[in-house]
Amino acid sequence: MRIPTRKKPEVLSPAGNLRGLKTAVDYGADAVYCGGKAFGMRSAPKNLSLEDFEEGSRYAHERGARVYVTCNVLPRNNEIEAMREYIGQLKDTGVDALIVSDIGVMMMARQVAPNLELHVSTQAGVTNYQAANAFYELGARRVVLAREMDLQAVRDIRANIPDDLDIECFVHGAMCMAFSGRCLFSNYLTGRDGNHGECAQPCRWKYSIVEEKRPGQYFPIEQTENGAYLFNSQDMNMLGHLDDLIDSGATSLKIEGRAKSAYYIAAMTNAYKTAVNEYMIQRGFEDADGNILLPFHDRVIRPSDPDYGQGAEDQVMRNADAAFAGVADEGYDRAIATSDAPEPDGMSSHARSTRRKSNTAVEQIETDWKHAAVRPAPHVELPEWLLEETDKVAHRDYSTGFYYPEHKVTQNTDRSAYFRSWLVVGEVLSWSADEGGRVTLMSRNKIEPGQQVEFLLPGERPLAYIVPEDGLRDADGTPVPAINNPAHMFSMPCPHQVPINAAIRSRTKKPTLKAE
Repeated sequence: MRIPTRKKPEVLSPAGNLRGLKTAVDYGADAVYCGGKAFGMRSAPKNLSLEDFEEGSRYAHERGARVYVTCNVLPRNNEIEAMREYIGQLKDTGVDALIVSDIGVMMMARQVAPNLELHVSTQAGVTNYQAANAFYELGARRVVLAREMDLQAVRDIRANIPDDLDIECFVHGAMCMAFSGRCLFSNYLTGRDGNHGECAQPCRWKYSIVEEKRPGQYFPIEQTENGAYLFNSQDMNMLGHLDDLIDSGATSLKIEGRAKSAYYIAAMTNAYKTAVNEYMIQRGFEDADGNILLPFHDRVIRPSDPDYGQGAEDQVMRNADAAFAGVADEGYDRAIATSDAPEPDGMSSHARSTRRKSNTAVEQIETDWKHAAVRPAPHVELPEWLLEETDKVAHRDYSTGFYYPEHKVTQNTDRSAYFRSWLVVGEVLSWSADEGGRVTLMSRNKIEPGQQVEFLLPGERPLAYIVPEDGLRDADGTPVPAINNPAHMFSMPCPHQVPINAAIRSRTKKPTLKAE
């Protein structure tokens, strides 16, 4: 059994192992993407085996979710036949789609596994509707856009491709300093090939300058005693802006993090799924119980629509052309008006705003191009507790990536560590109604009387709970003053029923910066 493509926005979560896959599904993921032991862009040994894919697919399908497998490495000649055999094995595991970047692998997959959907990886660098349509004609049913696309580019692609071609966009997690992740940095410095899932992440390392004739003398690039993290990109966080992205035609919302913990997967999946549910309710597509009121549709005005070209300009459209040109139309016009430089002859407003620095006015061609507009709608308001969820996992400084050209992602040159203001202190093993309610847990960090903790619950606001003054017991039932031994089983009173595997977290006494 395979699950058909959704007719409303999909929350796509990562998984680095079978437990992560099940956790993602339990916390509301509509689909999960994961890598196998070979040919994925994360080569960690905890990736899924063929048996894991079979079990994971059954688990997901029974709960209405789908499973996608990454086959997005750039294979070498001596790997082609092994890739063919691997795809042949995957087609019988029950997975729903393959994520590919190499056109040869894509054609191979069509031959070997014709029943599997083909999703074109961000590594393919799709930045325009012509490329998206070409992949569609070759059999793709989804394109994962280059992470460098702004919202207006998403709208323009959506307006000019078939409605049944999915657009997948990243919404949360680490950003790569290289274009759509196509990087040779790791391979050059360490011999570990990032295009084969073995990236050592040298972009997160600390760098200083050494003068040729003064070996051993290191000069900080920034004025700090710790050197500079030149390529250390901020993390993406689009939780508060999902309405803009969905309105702009994104079909699938992708959370980055196949190397992340089960807690991270649970927390971010739950947050984004809750946000999508809020979107569906506030836009009038569903009621609070999830019953369909109207068929879902994005708000992009297409060339075939009667009102195409008549949509009101919004802030996204006004700032769109700054994405590649480095300056918006308004800024360029102001610069011309305040200088003695003549306006380039024969350049349309569109040509001016989208030209590259290497181009000249003579090279530009006049067009009647119009950006795709979006039908206006009120901003979707998310509850404050939901917006706070992204700060309850370890993260670097957040940005909105490249979606808003006026607020582009940047680097943090003074550090590469993660912020951590919350810790996972335990994991629920079971709950019993005995004695008024009691939870058995596996400890991860210290839990003591009077401490405020939260239970992370799927589909709900986290449950805040204060640890009682007494009633803590160890695995033998012996009373203990506090839970202070990691990786040991304890129990404590809890009148609220909580699900198995729910994470128990607590705010740290002092927020820290540390590696993850």
